[in-house]
Amino acid sequence: MRGLEVALRIPFDNTYVSLPERFHAAATPAAPRGPELIAFNEALARELGVERGETSDDELARLLGGNELPAGAQPIAAVYAGHQFGHPVPRLGDGRAILLGEVVGAAGRRDLQLKGAGRTAYSRGGDGRSPLGPVLREYLVSEAMHALGVPTTRALAAVATGEPVFRERGPEPGAVMTRVAASHLRVGTFEYFARTDKDDLATLLDYALERHDPDLAGAEDRAFAFFERVARRTLGLVAQWWRVGFIHGVMNTDNTSISGETIDYGPCAFMDTFDPAQVYSSIDRTGRYRFENQAPIALWNLSILASCLVPLIDPEDPDRAVARLEEALGGYQAIWEGAWLAAMAPKLGIEHPEPADGELIRAFLGRFEVKGLDYTNAWRALPYELDADEPLYARWRERLDRQGQPREEVVARMNAANPYLIPRNHQVARAIELGESGDFSHFHALHAALARPYEERLELEPFTAPPRADEVVHKTFCGT
Repeated sequence: MRGLEVALRIPFDNTYVSLPERFHAAATPAAPRGPELIAFNEALARELGVERGETSDDELARLLGGNELPAGAQPIAAVYAGHQFGHPVPRLGDGRAILLGEVVGAAGRRDLQLKGAGRTAYSRGGDGRSPLGPVLREYLVSEAMHALGVPTTRALAAVATGEPVFRERGPEPGAVMTRVAASHLRVGTFEYFARTDKDDLATLLDYALERHDPDLAGAEDRAFAFFERVARRTLGLVAQWWRVGFIHGVMNTDNTSISGETIDYGPCAFMDTFDPAQVYSSIDRTGRYRFENQAPIALWNLSILASCLVPLIDPEDPDRAVARLEEALGGYQAIWEGAWLAAMAPKLGIEHPEPADGELIRAFLGRFEVKGLDYTNAWRALPYELDADEPLYARWRERLDRQGQPREEVVARMNAANPYLIPRNHQVARAIELGESGDFSHFHALHAALARPYEERLELEPFTAPPRADEVVHKTFCGT
């Protein structure tokens, strides 16, 4: 029988493990008793340069479930800190995630991480495991976000462990997900080293620049330039969340990636009925991370990153660095508004948005809220309402007339910005419920449907319908 390490070829090229030991700790995935492959993302594997060859599903389950290590893997858990619901926690880290290593493929350098693979040095008394439900949710939602055009981590594989995980509601089936990310560097990573060692903080900045902004690596003012890059990426990402109606649920600084990707899909959800105050997270009791507050929270998180970078921006005069950063942060509201307008204007068919278009967009949002309309379906239906006899629609037509474009071009732009299909919460919940009983048919059907979210296909209409009253999902859970 051939060795597993020969069957699956992963072109590891690991760099984070070469950083000082203070950045990470060695970790060994726990070997589940009965690993079973739920899904393997063949298309993503090709992008990563991962060659499956003749590896069977059973062998993949063992390799990506934690029983065996792929050749070249150097498993570690990373340390970081964070502000959780506004409160600082000086030491967090990968409590249930193990970084296998990095690969360089068509999409550039990417981390391969096992989530739910057992305890690490940073588990803080937890079991390091993941229930099946959060794995299925993250797999479906992260891959849907990718198809929607929103920057995101991705899912390479999901493996059922065959072992129970014990949570508040009792024993649940366990699972492991292989997550792919541009990196797992977070605002919280900078928080940790800003509190511990300035030299390590400088090392972290150098690594982050080489990884994400190599053109800035040799710049004299690179720390400040890096901050501005991260800020623009972060605000642009939240604007895309607005475009598709996504609510992250837990925008703590340790869940804020410096790469500008959506990361850590815990109690996340897409809105059904439009409500700017919508909250789905079971642990967000004050609405801190409600839909309308995601941009202010992003700015708050950026202010935390700014405070971390002060000693690197101006080692000789911290007050001068603070003044520069405060001035930059003061201008980011305008940058947010520009990013939001650029993301939202195409939803009305507007090609070159103008500042006044924001008022028009907000007028439509107000209409959706007053009428209790489904966020996704209301936007998608607008092309059929272009000739509606209402003052708001007359204003919209006048704005489009100034573009001088054929209606079919306008409608095509709208349909490219307004998805036909999203991973609706009740559909994800059904995939989880059936999956927990061993039936993954709905999971696979939903995953296939979400691969082309802008195409109208009659056979997918059941996935587009808002939930019935008895199907509404009010709360989602993180699974820790």
